Amino acid sequence: MYMQTRRAPRDVTINKPKLLAIISAIVLAVLTVPVILPHITHPYMIYHILLHVFTVIISVFLSMVSILSYNRTHNARILLMTFGFLSLVVAELVHLLGATENLMNLIIPIVNIELSHIILLTMVTLFGMGVLKVNK
Repeated sequence: MYMQTRRAPRDVTINKPKLLAIISAIVLAVLTVPVILPHITHPYMIYHILLHVFTVIISVFLSMVSILSYNRTHNARILLMTFGFLSLVVAELVHLLGATENLMNLIIPIVNIELSHIILLTMVTLFGMGVLKVNK
């Protein structure tokens, strides 16, 4: 006889579609009032903002998946990739807040470079280190 077993609450972290749905709902709930609603009547602006919102959702999802993967494996390569995804979240939030004019362009005055470019460089460097890291 087949018995149904009760699933542990941790199953949401194993079920990637559910995890994506939960992250999407949380990100949309957090960003709707301060970011999306003030620009809802601007036809071209809202598409640009929604593009960044979806990118934030995807980058948060990838960050969570890589954190869960690191917790299982404790692999240094995955840790570097996790930090890369987390820096992508930060870079996308900076871009989103810049697009909505909630945050002015953060420029490093000495070199006249936008902070988001430095964060993206950090992200690519971390991904590269994760890919090129040799496991012993």
